Amino acid sequence: MIEGSLPISPSADPSSLWSTCVDQLAQEIPEQQFNTWIRPLSAVVAPDHSKVVLAVANRFKLDWIRTQYAGRIAALLEANQGSAVTVELVLAPREGPSKTSPASRSVQDQVLSELPDLAPVEPLAHTGPRTRLNPALTFTTLVEGSANRMARAAAIHVAGSLGQLYNPLFIYGGVGLGKTHLVHAIGNHLLADRPQAKVLYIHAEQFVSDVVKAYQRKTFDEFKERYHSLDLLLIDDVQFFANKERTQEEFFNAFEALLARKSHIVLTSDTYPKGLADIHERLVSRFDSGLTVAIEPPELEMRVAILINKAAVENAVMPEEVAFFVAKNVRSNVRELEGALRKILAYSRFNQKEISIQLARDALKDLLSIQNRQIGVENIQKTVADYYKIKVADMYSKKRPASIARPRQIAMFLAKELTQKSLPEIGELFGGRDHTTVLHAVRKIGAERLQNNELNQQLHVLEQTLKG
Repeated sequence: MIEGSLPISPSADPSSLWSTCVDQLAQEIPEQQFNTWIRPLSAVVAPDHSKVVLAVANRFKLDWIRTQYAGRIAALLEANQGSAVTVELVLAPREGPSKTSPASRSVQDQVLSELPDLAPVEPLAHTGPRTRLNPALTFTTLVEGSANRMARAAAIHVAGSLGQLYNPLFIYGGVGLGKTHLVHAIGNHLLADRPQAKVLYIHAEQFVSDVVKAYQRKTFDEFKERYHSLDLLLIDDVQFFANKERTQEEFFNAFEALLARKSHIVLTSDTYPKGLADIHERLVSRFDSGLTVAIEPPELEMRVAILINKAAVENAVMPEEVAFFVAKNVRSNVRELEGALRKILAYSRFNQKEISIQLARDALKDLLSIQNRQIGVENIQKTVADYYKIKVADMYSKKRPASIARPRQIAMFLAKELTQKSLPEIGELFGGRDHTTVLHAVRKIGAERLQNNELNQQLHVLEQTLKG
């Protein structure tokens, strides 16, 4: 065994499997990250090097290492060994008095004898190092709603009918809306049906890095062997290819090679294909040649479901009224919802209190305070659109059906009530409308509020949501 980069004993082989892996990671990872996450790891290597068990201090570190580093660790071990190496993450036992004097046995013997007492955690999928897939991101763990329903349906079709329709599948949307979860789910679903399929998930920045290394090391044959022989390529955030001429050229070649062998390509971006800046037209046309689907910000009901489901994964109960309170106040994306949930759970456990609206308010007071200071017309438009289940774009469009015109008038009323904007300024933000249109909306909704209890209640909910 080797702890971090320390030798097991004076006679330990410095070129052993784990120490070699540690040395390589030290070259790849910034020093602070290496010292925080890699150096403290304790490893037990099987005599035949077929298995490496990594002991981690706590669950948080274990989850972080699994997500951020486990795939790379497994890949390096396998490359150094020349054959498959099973990697398992476990929780290290708490320190206690040793049954045998350290002088009576080697460090390795001590660790090996303690191994059965380690708290086991499910081993990494055998395909993990090669695919870079996160096995926890599946269709089952993805909360479905109107915001992602079409994208999810297309993704399921791709996973079950590789190389046929929707090739490439291009998924776009803002930060933290679930694009990455969806592409991992495609890969995991395919591998469940076809374990031998060649699948790779990669971020666009990693592809750029691989191109640079291939040029520096003159290893383009290996590069092409890796990327041109896949059954499924999942690539995140292709907008990072902007202004990278050589990378775009190599990706175009890989794209053509994969299509020729009827492999499937799934891409994500923060904008639709034709909205990509500084990307070659021929590449954009390839992106746009299959199916393009958007993921919208999650609607209120979907946000509530996400909070309840993710709390359950953490073995916590999130009361529906608390989930509703949080969902009303955290509206932008799933990532922020998860961050809010983590704060609430930590606050609950630290103070040993049950989760309630008041506890959530206390845990999120900084976030809610920031939101209170940031009430703006765009925020009002987004909140009202979510509430009445219309698109934000309808707020400044020329459409006039009652299902759109009414929420638009309500948003104008709230903009006048809750911001310092003038009528002309509000009109400009609602598609360049005249100030008299805004004034009419403000007067109409204001008058109806006094007569219509249902409208008054809706406005009260909207105001509370915007104020946090």
